[in-house]
Amino acid sequence: MLRLYTAPGTIGLACEIALEEARAPYEAVRLNFRENEQRGEAYLAVNPKARVPALATDRGIITEAPAILGYVARTFPEAGLAPTADAFGMAEVESFMSYLCSWAHPAAAHRHRGYRWADDPAAIAEMRRKAPEVFGEAMRLIDADLFKGPWAMGEAYTVCDPYLYVVAGWLPRDGLDLAAFPRLADHFVRMGARPAVQSVLARVAG
Repeated sequence: MLRLYTAPGTIGLACEIALEEARAPYEAVRLNFRENEQRGEAYLAVNPKARVPALATDRGIITEAPAILGYVARTFPEAGLAPTADAFGMAEVESFMSYLCSWAHPAAAHRHRGYRWADDPAAIAEMRRKAPEVFGEAMRLIDADLFKGPWAMGEAYTVCDPYLYVVAGWLPRDGLDLAAFPRLADHFVRMGARPAVQSVLARVAG
């Protein structure tokens, strides 16, 4: 059985939704960040990066959300979560997830975790001010150009969709109005109606 290490409020939620969509046999291990469990010896033995998500498989540990999502899609091809037989199609999926991972996600993180990049309180304050602007620009690009509709990659639902759903859900946290991103707002509502999403959210809340 797969074991997903995750934590509430993190991108690990996207990986859990993908596992649920794939009907994969898995266990979710939820770390308590307030108690700093991600830096405890037990978890560092799983993932020395002290980050989530991490996925324990029968061949070892996979870290980083795009890698985990790609693994889920390839391991459970019958779920149709990515065009695994189409090299170009997979590259498009990976390109979309890479943009979320390399730009949109870090832009959001700078508002709340500026201490990772600076010690100067003035620099951290400036990051808090600037980060929502950068995050908003990234999400506007997705809303206007990268999002194909009705799902992220077009007609077919893919692992890009739970990833986008979680990142878009951070917009209000950064003081940005989700309604200002109409295509993403519609996507967010439709994602929330999916049984897999509702099932995972109920477990997280419980």
